[in-house]
Amino acid sequence: MEIREARKDDIEEILEIYLEGISSGISTFQTNAPTSEEWDQEHLADCRFVAINSKNLVVGWIALTPVSGRCVYRGVAEISVYIKEKYRAKGIGTLLLAEVIRKSEDLGIWTLQSGIIEENQASISLHKKNGFRIIGYRELIGQDKDGIWRNVVLMERRSTKTGMI
Repeated sequence: MEIREARKDDIEEILEIYLEGISSGISTFQTNAPTSEEWDQEHLADCRFVAINSKNLVVGWIALTPVSGRCVYRGVAEISVYIKEKYRAKGIGTLLLAEVIRKSEDLGIWTLQSGIIEENQASISLHKKNGFRIIGYRELIGQDKDGIWRNVVLMERRSTKTGMI
């Protein structure tokens, strides 16, 4: 498995994987994938990575979104990580997280956050294995694609780089 920076020509595969996440019902409250332009505008340009299999296909992606436009939160970003269904539980999420953690720290990001639908225990476990801790939850914060209200587990990882916090 190769991890590399995402390119513009990866966007169709990225959005296909995102649609799989939407259809799962426990990956996001979104009901439609964004356009490629919207996806590009929402995510930090410097922290987008894809996992490529031996057939040169995108099988997972990770990207960061700023949590706020306020300068005091410039070092805080939210993670989105999605793996193609048949490639889950094979360590790809860990590879992607390791790369985004390394790159984000190089860029001065001191806190990575994630809000995960409570039923998505695989994602919660992935984050825990990669240095994230549960800091709380939001009760019945959003409705899934079927209109069911769900809780979201809030997780964060603080940089371990000296001098970052």
